[in-house]
Amino acid sequence: MEREGGRPAAVVAVVTEPRFTQRYREYLEKQKLLDRRHRVVKMPDGTVALPVLGETLPEQHLQELRDRLAPGGTCIVTQLLDPVPSKKAQGCSPAQRLCLEVSRWAEARGVTWSPELEADLPRSWQRHGDLLLLSEDCFQAKRWKNLEPELWETVASALGVRRVAKRGRVSPDGTRTPAVSLLLGDHGWVEHVDNGIRYKFDVTQCMFSFGNITEKLRVASLPCAGEVLVDLYAGIGYFTLPFLVHAGVTFVHACEWNPHAVVALRKNLDINGVADRCQIHFGDNRQLKLSNIADRVNLGLIPSSEEGWPIACQVLRRDAGGILHIHQNVESYPGKNLQPPGSSEMEKEHRPYPQQIVTNQCTNGAIRDSRRRMLSAATKPEWQRWAESAETRIATLLQQVHGTPWKTQILHIQPVKSYAPHVDHIVLDLECRPCPLVG
Repeated sequence: MEREGGRPAAVVAVVTEPRFTQRYREYLEKQKLLDRRHRVVKMPDGTVALPVLGETLPEQHLQELRDRLAPGGTCIVTQLLDPVPSKKAQGCSPAQRLCLEVSRWAEARGVTWSPELEADLPRSWQRHGDLLLLSEDCFQAKRWKNLEPELWETVASALGVRRVAKRGRVSPDGTRTPAVSLLLGDHGWVEHVDNGIRYKFDVTQCMFSFGNITEKLRVASLPCAGEVLVDLYAGIGYFTLPFLVHAGVTFVHACEWNPHAVVALRKNLDINGVADRCQIHFGDNRQLKLSNIADRVNLGLIPSSEEGWPIACQVLRRDAGGILHIHQNVESYPGKNLQPPGSSEMEKEHRPYPQQIVTNQCTNGAIRDSRRRMLSAATKPEWQRWAESAETRIATLLQQVHGTPWKTQILHIQPVKSYAPHVDHIVLDLECRPCPLVG
């Protein structure tokens, strides 16, 4: 266990002479009182301190040690202020250490430890600096309620944090506000660093997905020098910041309607030194007044960003077009992931960027569909079908918005992460260009 400041919490120990150490050890082990998580300590005066479980050693055990096992010897109770973990304890996983600490603490308060309580402990969690974020499927038993708030202090001490929060389901309020309760601590603000970018946010008010790191790294590597980006779902800056800090975009228009996310976004732009290259548009992006300005548009909303597609088409430059990065959760089912004929050769030449599909090429002012399916082994047919459907829809929207034909091309389909069962978060990179006018 650790107390505030990261130092170990004090441990109760019984002190005797070295010649009685083995007798004490055997007795304490038999009585299930020996604390195996900490080492036996040699004291400055030559005596030996054996760590014991609980907040003290009951008097009946002290009397047994004094009178029967080691008559005439030293037998006192003390506290080890800086206990040394045993080799066995050092090899424990954090989840095992949490179980040991909580069970010990609960039993000291008269709670009968059971397999049901142990199964109700978390096996994994998110850690944001000194804040531990638990999932919703732990500490659900009613018995825990009677142990609050000291329970959360024990959890924090066992895992070396100062604050504890517990996650619920994301609120279906359009702003994806997380239902997070702060159990220990006075605020939920944390800082996380990805790829050299600092993100500050309040875990009780804003979402943060560790699973999006691959996509953040990917957009950070895109060649965007001199470009203007519109980020339609900016949040706290998940993708806005990689585009600004690493990809080299000249300017970003960041749209967000969650007021708590906007507060965090302003902080993050400032601490990363890019506030002068971004304008925040607070409110519903469907009411956005921008048009004819973007070289790229990021649509980072799941399960679907389709409501933002008309605005994405509106903000693209009429003279040159640009690239849309469209996020989507796509369902796929076992037994349907069959590769098309001829895919064996592509499997031999597998690359992380799966395919290029040319569609809607302009010929004499008309639109001709010349789609070439080039699936790799990494691309599921369901992803492909959704991408082609999205491409068709975007092409229609572009013509409606701008009044002239456009050509579109699927550049890339990027898997981000998977949800069980059979749901994949993917990103479609779609190139959109206006057809040249024929005189």
